Amino acid sequence: MCASISGFSKLSKSKKIDWIVETYFFNAKETKNILKQYWNTNEKLQQLHDEFIENTITNYYLPLGVAPNFLINGKFHTIPMAIEESSVVAAASNAAKFWMDRGGFKTKVIATTKIGQVHFMYQGNKETLNQFFKHIKQQLIDDAKPITKNMEKRGGGILDIELRDKTQDIKGYYQLHASFETLDAMGANFINSCLEQFAKTFKTQALAFDGFSEEEKNIQIVMSILSNYVPDCLVRAEVSCKVEALHEDITITAEEFAAKFIQAVHIAEVEPYRAVTHNKGIMNGIDAVVLATGNDFRAVEAGVHAYASRNGRYSSLSHAKVENDVFTFWMEIPLALGTVGGLTGLHPLVKLSLELLQNPTAKELMQIVAVAGLAQNFAALRSLTTTGIQQGHMKMHLMNILNQFEANDAEKLTLIEYFKTNVATHSAVVEAIENLRLKIND
Repeated sequence: MCASISGFSKLSKSKKIDWIVETYFFNAKETKNILKQYWNTNEKLQQLHDEFIENTITNYYLPLGVAPNFLINGKFHTIPMAIEESSVVAAASNAAKFWMDRGGFKTKVIATTKIGQVHFMYQGNKETLNQFFKHIKQQLIDDAKPITKNMEKRGGGILDIELRDKTQDIKGYYQLHASFETLDAMGANFINSCLEQFAKTFKTQALAFDGFSEEEKNIQIVMSILSNYVPDCLVRAEVSCKVEALHEDITITAEEFAAKFIQAVHIAEVEPYRAVTHNKGIMNGIDAVVLATGNDFRAVEAGVHAYASRNGRYSSLSHAKVENDVFTFWMEIPLALGTVGGLTGLHPLVKLSLELLQNPTAKELMQIVAVAGLAQNFAALRSLTTTGIQQGHMKMHLMNILNQFEANDAEKLTLIEYFKTNVATHSAVVEAIENLRLKIND
């Protein structure tokens, strides 16, 4: 029977597990064995993982794969990808191989500005608030110097602070809207520390400002927090080639493929129902690399999807065209990433992934991640506009279905060979397993 518990966080790991299995599971012994089989046998490494978060009971594994042959700005990369979805790594690898012989991927970082805001309420005269802000702006920056000193030595820091009037949306609502450069760090802790100092200085100095009435001095700080919407932290990735060089599929001409591909992108630009799935495919590639390199994929997801809606309607992140007989496929996306801080120096596989990428700077990682997303999108659209998405996806999903039905090694070999020339739907695989077993039993 389910129950509440007091002081759970203070229990040992073993006691936490005891309470969980005894409260929620019928077979306590089997559940404990499942949890423990995912523990690392290296006690020091397991302790490291236990301390990443609170109330840890075991490790949750994802496969870490690699996609080779990515030619980016004339340099080859093998990209690490942590993901559970079948066909993602294969699709990225196929796209990399396709474009390797057509000039590869071209990328550039457009901007790296990140944003944080102090949200506050003020009920007084707007012009007086503007005067106060002009009076206090430099002190806001100066009072944050102990926080920004080291970042400034490396070339980063606070770029600007603006006072923004949001009273049309909420009565009395204003912001200190600050922009930052955080270099190779994602910078969340740095930005939040600066914002909290801004808020402290702002509130303290308001009490001493002669221009405010006693009532106006009572500024209410609501919260101080960075934004994961980073429309000015942009990277561009693209591929291009002569239309005739797209010819690879005997069932469709290069010209037909280019036209159909561009139509598919245009549909995603105007139809939100399609755009969500279209962009989800892009994020298959992006999230996998973001996760492998110890970055915050939830923040990236939120920021990217907000960017896809920036014009008032959710739309495709990628675009395609043919001009002067040249096919071009590209996207510009916001990516706030880091290669120092956080898990980058702690998680052994994150360190390995970054080393595999030749220890990139944050700007270089932005470009690699964008390429992974564009490659994934190209592979998906290529399948959709030619053979259909299921043919390739279900063949990659085949092993999951075989494992679900506990196929042995001999059965796997037989069925993998069979589905090289047959359509691999879930029902077809199930039927093939059952027929194979009936034949063996007969």
